[in-house]
Amino acid sequence: MSSHGHVEHAPVGGRLFTPVTFFLAMLVILALAVLGVRFIHGLGAVTNLNDGYPWGIWVVADVVIGSAFACGGFAVAALVYIFNRGEYHPLIRPALLASLLGYTLAGVGVLFDLGRYWNFYHIFLPGYAHVNSVMFEVALCVSLYIMVLWIEFSPAILEKFGLKHARKKLVGTMYIFIGLGMVLPMMHQSSLGSLLIVFGHQVHPLWQTMWLPLIFLLTAMLMGYAIILFESCVAAAGYRRSVEVHLLNPMARLMLWLLAGFLAFRFADLIARGALGYAFEGSLQAIFFWLEIACFALTFYLLRSSEARRNPANLFLGGVALLMGGILLRINAYLIGYDPGAHWSYFPSVGELVVTIGIFALKILAYIIITRRFPVLPREHAPATH
Repeated sequence: MSSHGHVEHAPVGGRLFTPVTFFLAMLVILALAVLGVRFIHGLGAVTNLNDGYPWGIWVVADVVIGSAFACGGFAVAALVYIFNRGEYHPLIRPALLASLLGYTLAGVGVLFDLGRYWNFYHIFLPGYAHVNSVMFEVALCVSLYIMVLWIEFSPAILEKFGLKHARKKLVGTMYIFIGLGMVLPMMHQSSLGSLLIVFGHQVHPLWQTMWLPLIFLLTAMLMGYAIILFESCVAAAGYRRSVEVHLLNPMARLMLWLLAGFLAFRFADLIARGALGYAFEGSLQAIFFWLEIACFALTFYLLRSSEARRNPANLFLGGVALLMGGILLRINAYLIGYDPGAHWSYFPSVGELVVTIGIFALKILAYIIITRRFPVLPREHAPATH
């Protein structure tokens, strides 16, 4: 997904050291301290992982959820390059930055859960390739997509340092990376659902279905649009800019149509498999299922009409509600709905939570620094005076 076009971008400017950035930096430092203990003394020193739950909140939050959060660039690219909606060009570069940060940190986050993290490079060696492994496909696609995202964002870096000739040559070949940037996320987001199919009966029937690849792909696209609503509103408030309602309103309407199709498919699948009855059992899984559905339904209420979508507060809250629905779907499928047996239990340790919060704090901190110093957001022109 290219960030070039007929849109003028400019750094926001301003101080980098503020109370907000200081607070975020402290969260990052705390996370690094915990990770230092983890890498020296092992996973058991800071996590509650066990043989029944070999994956915990780090994989679910930092990788499964984090990569879905980073689908904003993919979602906007689909509008611009597949559906030829060129008016969305102003949203591409900020969405691309969010995707770049999300996927890069998700890739780094995988190292936290690897017992022998020093062997991570084995995935790039042909001798270690397991072409029938879902995990191998996810790891390879994510790694390739991170490289593609850095290439796609590089025009902003070249602009910053005045390398116009290099930028022009790169833009001429960008169509190759646009294509890769569309295919790779579709592959690995769907494969995150395929990974759960391998778990078989250990995943609760409310989430265990052969359609999990499609469900994870659709919700990743929905979360991509939701993060654009969220990021646009937060950036506008934080930088005292106008909210691009003229772009977010029609995009939110398209998002609702996609959400309606997803929910119809979700319930049709539950009915076809005879699994809908589990939602009325009063179990913990049933409660979290309805919480997940309630978040999706709340999105419809908040963004129900064009007039409602012209309200920046509704756009923000609608994006948050949809993000929470996608988050709960992934937590439910990977943790709440996962049962390895009666003798195993898991709840994140304080150390795991500190690292997870630190990763998200690092994303926000990096976004602030880059948007203040690099041409990412569209330039706001002062109104003409007479």
